[in-house]
Amino acid sequence: MNIQSIKQRFGIIGRSAGLNNALSTAMRVSGTDLTVLITGKSGVGKEVFSKIIHSLSPRKHGKFIAVNCGAIPEGTINSELFGHTKGAFTGATGDRKGYFETVNGGTIFLDEIGEMPLETQTFLLRVLENGEITPVGSSSTTKVDVRIIAATNVDLTEKIKKGKFREDLYYRLSTVPILVPALRDRKEDIYLLFRKFVNDFAEKYRSKPIQLDERGVLLLENYGWPGNIRELRNVAEQISVLSENQFITAEELIDYMPNISKRNLPSIPNEKSDFEEREILYKLLFDMKKDLNDLKSMFFELVRDNDLQMPTVRKKQESTRSLLSSYQDASNSNYQKFDEFRNRDQGYEEDTEITHYRPTANTPKPIIIGHSGNYNDIEEVEESLSIKDMEKDMIKKALKKFKGKRKEAASELGISERTLYRKIQQYHIEE
Repeated sequence: MNIQSIKQRFGIIGRSAGLNNALSTAMRVSGTDLTVLITGKSGVGKEVFSKIIHSLSPRKHGKFIAVNCGAIPEGTINSELFGHTKGAFTGATGDRKGYFETVNGGTIFLDEIGEMPLETQTFLLRVLENGEITPVGSSSTTKVDVRIIAATNVDLTEKIKKGKFREDLYYRLSTVPILVPALRDRKEDIYLLFRKFVNDFAEKYRSKPIQLDERGVLLLENYGWPGNIRELRNVAEQISVLSENQFITAEELIDYMPNISKRNLPSIPNEKSDFEEREILYKLLFDMKKDLNDLKSMFFELVRDNDLQMPTVRKKQESTRSLLSSYQDASNSNYQKFDEFRNRDQGYEEDTEITHYRPTANTPKPIIIGHSGNYNDIEEVEESLSIKDMEKDMIKKALKKFKGKRKEAASELGISERTLYRKIQQYHIEE
């Protein structure tokens, strides 16, 4: 059986790589008895994956039961899962089998495993290690043969750090982990799912399926969908029921979903945004090149005008030349290379080893205050080379130069005013 047939059998819509990878893992592990931990945000369809694993396993003729651990009160969850004996607690008028004993030979799906109390986790660990359960109020154990599939929408490693989940249980449960991708990570599947839902509701309510314009599709695909597939299905049903028009525009879609344009600003992606961000990066590189040339010029003038002695720097020269060459290639600028700068006529002569510079007769000497032939230690301050820090600094300088006028600042940076606004919000820049 291939992935496509599994999708048709279980009504799964989508072609994203993340979805296909999760389905492929589920199919490969289904023929074993290994414990599986399914992770993913709420509403992505984790229970469907548990049913796929059970239906393709040798236990497919046995019972399957799904238990939401977060929905059972802490005081009764042990009884629900492992059963109890008569008189074990107030109201226990007789013996009762728990879910594990009921589905013996089958599969149990423990949803929201992260909400399971620590005491119950200890009992579950015993089931995984020895295949034994102890009913509440009983002193004897009962052997069970049950495959466990667990699921969670929270980070269990964080729960472990906080002491709310057993580390040994986590590693026993996650023998085979399966990550079901969130809807925001399956952009190519969003409109496919929406069309499936509106067609289903059109058939249910005996109406024509609604359609979205191109901008409306972009809004759908770029929305965060915190509720995942469940939220998308609710939106499709809401519009199918309430809309009087078959063709829905982006503006009408915003009326039904006001947050769709607020959670992802800008809601419709700007095709020029990547290009404009590269322009900022190139401008940063140009300025770095110019500052480096100014620094070299100042350094060589000091050496030249004060007849200073220098150690051989042939290796450093080659390293510097290599660095400058890389800047030259990246920026495609008209700056001259280091050798050209060093060898041009600036009023000094150069030895072959670059160990000594001699001023010419017409070269004026600057006065260096406090020069006695000895040099004090200089503290080297490392400048941040983070692209984000440099980009933020460039934006601040541009805004300061034009006194907060975004249009002029954006023009100076070579980006659109819209991109500048987004960068200001991203870096929390005060204007």
